[in-house]
Amino acid sequence: MAVNAPQTHYATAEKSVHVAYQVFGSGRHDLVFVPPFVSNVDIWWELPMAAHFFNRLASFARVILMDKRGTGLSDRLSTVETPEERMDDVRAVMDAVGTKRAAIFAASEAVPIAILFAATYPERTAALLLWGGMARWSPAPDYPWSLTDEMYTKIVELSSSQWGPGFSASLVYPSGADEPGIGDWFCRYERASASPGGFARITLNNTALDVRSILPSIQTPTLIVHADNDTFVHVGGSRYLATHVPGAKYVEVSGTDHLFCGENGDRLVEEIEEFLTGSRHVTEPDRVLATVLFTDIVNSTERAASLGDEAWKKLLEQHHALVRRQLASFRGRELDTAGDGVFASFDGPARAIRCACAIADSVRELGFTVRAGLHTGECQILGKKLAGIAVHIGARVAGHAAPGEILVSGTVRDLVAGSGLRFRDRGTVSLKGVSGEWRLYALDRNGSPAAVIDPQRQAFQAAVEQSVGGPQTGPLTPLSKRESQVALLVADGLTNRQIAGRLFLAERTVEWHVEQILAKLGFTNRAQVASWISHKTSPSTA
Repeated sequence: MAVNAPQTHYATAEKSVHVAYQVFGSGRHDLVFVPPFVSNVDIWWELPMAAHFFNRLASFARVILMDKRGTGLSDRLSTVETPEERMDDVRAVMDAVGTKRAAIFAASEAVPIAILFAATYPERTAALLLWGGMARWSPAPDYPWSLTDEMYTKIVELSSSQWGPGFSASLVYPSGADEPGIGDWFCRYERASASPGGFARITLNNTALDVRSILPSIQTPTLIVHADNDTFVHVGGSRYLATHVPGAKYVEVSGTDHLFCGENGDRLVEEIEEFLTGSRHVTEPDRVLATVLFTDIVNSTERAASLGDEAWKKLLEQHHALVRRQLASFRGRELDTAGDGVFASFDGPARAIRCACAIADSVRELGFTVRAGLHTGECQILGKKLAGIAVHIGARVAGHAAPGEILVSGTVRDLVAGSGLRFRDRGTVSLKGVSGEWRLYALDRNGSPAAVIDPQRQAFQAAVEQSVGGPQTGPLTPLSKRESQVALLVADGLTNRQIAGRLFLAERTVEWHVEQILAKLGFTNRAQVASWISHKTSPSTA
């Protein structure tokens, strides 16, 4: 059983089908989650953001999770499930837990089923809570928002060859598909939720769903939420629902994720809580250990005054472009470029220091000298930003740096032991607004390995890091984004195990990507890949 997962039970639906479910939380509202796509009630709990999402729901509701028939821990079937049978699964689970009336929360392709349930059993539906849905899942002249038949065919074809390595991550969670551990979780999620054939059957079955005609008959209080740039289900689907379900409340949020617990997970929970209870509660912000980097252009005011506003603006844009290229190369995340410096975060202090060196070297061609400060500490996650005392310390450290100097806190110095980086003790200082004395260290660039910069190769690496995920063509045509990343590391001479560690993937997944790369390029060995990369990134062909 998945770590911290509630106990799994079974309800018996029509035709003696066993439907898996879990119950947790003690709020006064019963909430049934009708899952999207495919699911596994145990595997959900292995994904931290999903566990966080469900625990927040449980703070104000008794939550009932379920696996629809044919998926997850429910009975696997060889037949096509009808809408009536899927509704019966929901009813059977409600009967098993002893709830006569519940809010029905549905995501993605489960939305039409929830709508059918509310129309068929209005006495048992306290509310409809719909995320990322559509009324119809096949194209029609008067309904332009669904996927095309060609796209459905492509998805089914992808599932037959890529089911298991986590191909669905980039489809439903583009904002974080490349985050550490996400790919591995989606691998387990796919394999534990359905077989490739089962997924194909479910996907093609969904194309028959069309509940447009019954929308005006919905009497249940309805909340509809959708991300404005959802990359998998067009926002027009929910806008249509909002205008055709009487009295529906519609909330459109910013983002690209189709996954209900993705970048808008907390916002969705808050909307649901307010809709059901009349109020919402602010939770403690999430925290993460990160290394923050602040850079500042030396004598920028004088330089701007001598150049004039327009020329300075253009020069500053060139500076930002060079900085962003280095951030992409060293896996840094830009948080702010206000003024004439940059604020970025990294998941490792040594990488952050080397990025600071690369930034200092690259902007020198523009005539800039920069100072930089770094600190590692626990940061608060506020949306896509970081905040907290660690951020303030990083900014204060940068303020003590001399022109051309890369200054770090003692915490950073201690965490990069064994990296080959060398430092000079700058003594202890008081940091404004921060209690205590802080020992600072200046990077000794003469005694530390220099960051090797290959501008042509670096441009390709930046393109790889910044390209949109998914099955689309990547920057190293005809390779996808992930294949491009793997190919670059193959060209660097890394083994599959080393690549897996670098990209936070399973070694088996890397092996599969290498096979795909060789097949697409018509090669038989890794040396040919390296030669091809060298040709692609050479100045004469880039």
